[in-house]
Amino acid sequence: MRTMVRRRDDDVQEETMTQSEPTPVAGRPVVLRGGTVLTMDGSCTVLDSADVLVVDDRIAAVGPALEVPEGTQEIDARGGIVMPGMIDTHRHMWQTAMRGYGADWTLTQYFVWYYLEHGKRFRPEDVAAGNRLSALEAIESGVTTTVDWSHGLQTVDHAEAAVAALRSVPGRFVLAYGNIQAAPWEWTADPAVRAFLERHRDAADDSLGLQLAFDVTGDPAFPEKAAFEVARELGLPVTTHAGVWGATNDDGIRLMHEHGFMTPETVYVHAATLTPDSYHRIAATGGSISVSTESEQSAGQGYPPTWQVRSHGIPVSLSMDTSVWWSGDLFSAMRTTLGADRSREHFEAHLAGDTVTHLQLRAQDVVQWATRGGALALGRDDLGSLEPGKKADVVLIKNDASPVSFPLLNPFGHVAFQAQRGDVHTVLVDGRVVKHAHRLVDVDLAAVREEIEATVEHLRGAMGEAAWAGGMYPDLPDAEVLDNPYQYTDYRSHGTHAAREQVFEEHLATERPAGGQSTGHH
Repeated sequence: MRTMVRRRDDDVQEETMTQSEPTPVAGRPVVLRGGTVLTMDGSCTVLDSADVLVVDDRIAAVGPALEVPEGTQEIDARGGIVMPGMIDTHRHMWQTAMRGYGADWTLTQYFVWYYLEHGKRFRPEDVAAGNRLSALEAIESGVTTTVDWSHGLQTVDHAEAAVAALRSVPGRFVLAYGNIQAAPWEWTADPAVRAFLERHRDAADDSLGLQLAFDVTGDPAFPEKAAFEVARELGLPVTTHAGVWGATNDDGIRLMHEHGFMTPETVYVHAATLTPDSYHRIAATGGSISVSTESEQSAGQGYPPTWQVRSHGIPVSLSMDTSVWWSGDLFSAMRTTLGADRSREHFEAHLAGDTVTHLQLRAQDVVQWATRGGALALGRDDLGSLEPGKKADVVLIKNDASPVSFPLLNPFGHVAFQAQRGDVHTVLVDGRVVKHAHRLVDVDLAAVREEIEATVEHLRGAMGEAAWAGGMYPDLPDAEVLDNPYQYTDYRSHGTHAAREQVFEEHLATERPAGGQSTGHH
């Protein structure tokens, strides 16, 4: 039970209500009542105390005090934010089975572990386990569409397992087919892979799309040309890691452009170490960039590029990359992207002796990138905004039990800086309620946990304890401690902390009077 107190002038009325939130029944209209609605339309319109009506799989109406069909189920959105489902355009979902394992990795250690040493140990069931967990993690945090940058598909059996896992979760996904254990011109030439791609391309629907995922090294011979030709023949978009320090560079962009393989559907992931020439080519051909700020900051692909990309007018979407390092929610992506962009803006100004007094990148921009920006990257005009006729992918951010939920003053700033995945109250995908009252609907997490535990047990056993521990805790590099001139001369002759402590104790002893109490003068 809760007591609501409504104040009207001097009149105080108390209304006792039963605090129960039954999960809406599938197949009936749903209306989210009285929330702050971020429509993310072309003007990023914000509606206060407004409703969003969902009928079947579509947004039927948006506005205040909507009249709704008989039998419509109501969700109380007062005090909360209603926004479109977020879209992650680059996530290696199969790696979620190793959540947090590589927290201290560099990009080099990631490449060695997955590409050279242990990525080949993943069985089809391990890819499925990671995909299923990642898919649930996505919708739980309000990410209703995720691109599975699935470069662990060593065989078609792995690919079938990946698709089956995605199909088992009521989210919206795009399988970006890749294989890091073979060159792209090799695996795209495999008849079994070709048959898989044709079959799933023809079966693609609103819930599962298809792309090809491979990188371009910049080899002057351009061996990746054959893979691009397969993508063109099949009518499939390409997503590629571009501008990654030490791996992909401007030569790859130039080769793609010179051979006519840069299209509006192409998504360039990271794009962090490119020159203006490459950005001009991307802008001229209508492509978009998927920025994974936490990844670029931590792993070493390059500085998150939004501070450069903005001046070229290139569309941006956000992504989380992989949960082997970072969290799988886009709240974190929005927050870190704002921080990185603003930090660089200040840094560049300071180098020039200037001061930034008005920030270029705003909270509204990153919320747009996390929603409409992702829809644009995927060519899905029916996603990314709350407008009548659009697909009903809807998120309610509301947490009455949290002191962080109020006051709600700047809704874009609240989403980007204040909200967390735990504040996601309700999620609808394609009009279906998949999370409600902070809990996933009809999900057996115990069974998913068993799958993940089996994968971890398999990998740990196959690697052996020494390799397992060595992979998780890489050696620290040698670090030289700078000589500090601002210290006691006695300390400068002692090389260890223990020796310094001894000198300090001796120093104190000489200043203690009889009885052992310090004089307080050191």
